[in-house]
Amino acid sequence: MIHYISGGQRSGKTKFAMQTASQLSPNPVYLATSRIWDTEHQARIALHKQERDHQWENIEEEKEVSKLSLPNRTVVFDCVTLWLTNFFTDAHYNIDMALKEAKAEFDLFAAQEFNLIIISNEIGMGVHADTEMGRKFVDLQGWMNQYIAQKADKATLMISGLPVTIK
Repeated sequence: MIHYISGGQRSGKTKFAMQTASQLSPNPVYLATSRIWDTEHQARIALHKQERDHQWENIEEEKEVSKLSLPNRTVVFDCVTLWLTNFFTDAHYNIDMALKEAKAEFDLFAAQEFNLIIISNEIGMGVHADTEMGRKFVDLQGWMNQYIAQKADKATLMISGLPVTIK
């Protein structure tokens, strides 16, 4: 089962995903995909770790999520945006290469028999990016979101902390 959860920044995506996972499993997995970019980001990551209690197994993997074997587990994948950023930067901002690699990695990972709750951001709904690289990333994110949403069994859009079922 794939449950895709999307929304804007601070819309309640992670809280909703974690509540959903806790209802499905007594010992869910939290899969963090972020690289540590600077000290502020490192502090945010540390705060997120403190919010998860002993019931959670925490795994950090920046890109190669398909190497993780998680059969019959409930996994919160947080998040596509940061994971996709890793592909984009490693591909030297080549949007086609990053999208191809991310899709292939997602397909391998999602082929497992597990409950996957995958979080992403709707970054194209806000202010228009003022740089070429920013606009490329917004496009990349939008295309990857569409790809995942099409494969998902269920999709939820978070708005102001409220879940809206879209699929």
